[in-house]
Amino acid sequence: MAEENLSAVLYAKGDLRIENRPIPEPGPNEVLLQMHSVGICGSDVHYWQHGQIGDFVLKKPMVLGHEAAGRVVKVGSAVSHLKPGDRVAIEPGVPRDMDEFFKRGQYNLSPTIFFCATPPDHGNLCRYYTHNANFCYKLPDNVTFEEGALIEPLSVGIHACRRAGVTLGSTVLICGADLFAERLGVAKELGADFQLTVKKDDGAQQLAKKVEEILGAQPQITIECTGVESCIQTALYATCSGGVVMLVGLGAAMTTVPLVNAAVREVDIRGVFRYCNTWPMAIAMLSSGKVNVKPLVTHRFPLEQAVQAFETTHQGLGIKVMLKCDKNDQNP
Repeated sequence: MAEENLSAVLYAKGDLRIENRPIPEPGPNEVLLQMHSVGICGSDVHYWQHGQIGDFVLKKPMVLGHEAAGRVVKVGSAVSHLKPGDRVAIEPGVPRDMDEFFKRGQYNLSPTIFFCATPPDHGNLCRYYTHNANFCYKLPDNVTFEEGALIEPLSVGIHACRRAGVTLGSTVLICGADLFAERLGVAKELGADFQLTVKKDDGAQQLAKKVEEILGAQPQITIECTGVESCIQTALYATCSGGVVMLVGLGAAMTTVPLVNAAVREVDIRGVFRYCNTWPMAIAMLSSGKVNVKPLVTHRFPLEQAVQAFETTHQGLGIKVMLKCDKNDQNP
């Protein structure tokens, strides 16, 4: 094992450093992982740019990164389902307590949950990292490390679709990258039937009409991924009566929306917080070949160039920027 544990550590707003840290020892229920691929999330960039997200404020240096996959190099004394050499994807949220949320299968809502790269919890953008073994999932041979890292954002989609009630035959509007034609192009390549480029002066009701014209009917479900007030308004106007608006994107704490319009049409407004119990489904989806996330990775950087990778993400130059943490294996 190498002596170094290079880590991407955020010290304060705008102060991201690459430094060497001790290689940790796994506890009885943990595994030590040699990290391979870690994706940069918008939340990582937000912490870097602002030093906080809502009530989560950076108060001491924190290792970033939570979209991750790696290889087991050591197991704790109580771990029996994993062994050195296993390739795994990491679920970053681990409940600390067997509270009421845990008992009813909503551990993601536990107020005491550990979550990678959310203050004060360290993330896994480093060479070596320890994690609860029960939240490390073996990857099939036909699923790459990068695909394993992308299970984290894929899980957000799975959890949102579950809560929205998406099934075969559902008509779904996704509000997301609609200001950027190149991102809409990627959405088309990955299976979107229709795309609508939004102009900044388009009104919410006007856009809702355009959506109905394109689809031939109002969507049954709208998944709103931006958190932008105007997009939430469009989502509510666009969704059919009796439908569901799923709020995935996080925006301002107070947002003005046409609530009465939604209420009298019995449009349900639902939210999500991360995900729970999604990794097995995501792995099955990737292994089957029915879901292809590989085109999402547009840039790759070695861990040593983490600052450049964050700048690339912040500038919007790619879809998903991936950091390669194993200096001896920079492959996908």
